[in-house]
Amino acid sequence: MKWVILTTAPDQLVAEMWREILISEGVSARVRAGDTASFMGVSNYPCRIMVHEGERERAAEVLESQLGLESLP
Repeated sequence: MKWVILTTAPDQLVAEMWREILISEGVSARVRAGDTASFMGVSNYPCRIMVHEGERERAAEVLESQLGLESLP
């Protein structure tokens, strides 16, 4: 399966929370590993949320409904 970018979270903590929301709804998701490298522990930089290509639409619907958004950032 091909992984694609769903959205970009403002930092690693938010990205991990969004990933957990997706996983709890049955969507395969991960935080892009290259975005999380930090010498101080957790990255304060934007992190991309990746999902399987075939689950992108469902993933967007899940996050939008859970976060109360009209569309993902």
